Amino acid sequence: MDATKKELKGLLVMALIAGRIMLRNGAETYRVEDTILRLCKSRMNIKYAEAFVTPTGIFMTVEYRDEVLSYTYRIKSRNIDLNKVTLVNEFSRNFVNSDMTTEEGSSILKEIEKKKTYSLPVQLFFGGISGSFFALLSGVRFLDLVCTFISSLSLIGVLYYLNKSKFSFFLKNILGGMIATILSIFFVEVGIGHDLNKIIIGTIILLVPGVAITNAIRDSITEDFLSGLSRGIEALIIALSIAFGVGITLRIYFQALGGM
Repeated sequence: MDATKKELKGLLVMALIAGRIMLRNGAETYRVEDTILRLCKSRMNIKYAEAFVTPTGIFMTVEYRDEVLSYTYRIKSRNIDLNKVTLVNEFSRNFVNSDMTTEEGSSILKEIEKKKTYSLPVQLFFGGISGSFFALLSGVRFLDLVCTFISSLSLIGVLYYLNKSKFSFFLKNILGGMIATILSIFFVEVGIGHDLNKIIIGTIILLVPGVAITNAIRDSITEDFLSGLSRGIEALIIALSIAFGVGITLRIYFQALGGM
């Protein structure tokens, strides 16, 4: 393999890594495509480059000196880590405006990809804070606020281990809705909590697919209708799974109350 072709492949692989990190961690598809194209066109005077990104795959093609190279990468799992998206955005700007080599760029991207998300204690604490403050907006009492904090914290802990066990997002959100409801019922039954509905709402807000909904709208606005539709369906399925988990648990609870 000659040096030019090797350099070209290195550039494509580096752009693919950048796109992979962004897509896996919650970036919009149009942003991923833009980043890939900027990286590809920043070196070797490449005139033609095209990237087609969906929520589950990346397709890249570059033409250089009458030779066409294509890469495809399948995305099988996604998380939300907007810090990594920001880091890749910063990297792409630095790479385009500097003389950084593709080897150095790939090394930096791999370090970004290896970065761990926030530690479990941090996720637990701020998950509890998020849920309890949302409940506070609904006008709950102080004890209900405490109950929501504990329920939200517990839900984040359960989700953490479900993610590590590779549960499907559908089952994960059903279980999340059931756990949030069971904990809320428990606090009300023991006399600590008072407003069951507000405690449940404050807890399940952690499951609401806000990023998926936002990205679906933004992708649709930029006329990327395939990605917008797929993300919209993803958000709908998540919402339905949460509703199913909460609904089935409440139905069993109220039936039990009626039979007493």
